[in-house]
Amino acid sequence: MILADILIADPAWEQALPEIAALVDQAARATPGEGEAAILLTDDLAVRALNARFRGRDSATNVLSFPAEAPAVAVPPEAVHLGDIALALGVCEAEAQAQGKPLADHVRHLVIHGLLHLLGYDHVDNAEAEAMEGLERDILRRMDVPDPYGDAWQDRNLDPL
Repeated sequence: MILADILIADPAWEQALPEIAALVDQAARATPGEGEAAILLTDDLAVRALNARFRGRDSATNVLSFPAEAPAVAVPPEAVHLGDIALALGVCEAEAQAQGKPLADHVRHLVIHGLLHLLGYDHVDNAEAEAMEGLERDILRRMDVPDPYGDAWQDRNLDPL
């Protein structure tokens, strides 16, 4: 099980989704794997600064993942720090609205997506993307969250991530 250490840096998250901590925790626990991850819920400016500093992209994005280095000594799997994730509220809200999705469902998806990156999944090529998206769909289906890559979103010519 993945445990989430949740930091709500922007109180607007709790205004937009009073149940945000429970949603993030639910998504983390539903993601297959062992360890813990720090999840920062912040604003677009903070994510933009992180994106510029660490990825050389001067723009806000929905979710950023920062995998941790492997521990230098053996630790139990549940004690491994997988890394850190940051989510930008404004970007997440705008995407959810544009895609006609509830913000809660979109956030669950993005947390799972970010955690999968921490676990080594990626979407650089088509095969990797299909594997990662398939796993995301399976996890979300178990949570009764509709397919974020379904035809409804494809018809709108939107890139969900």
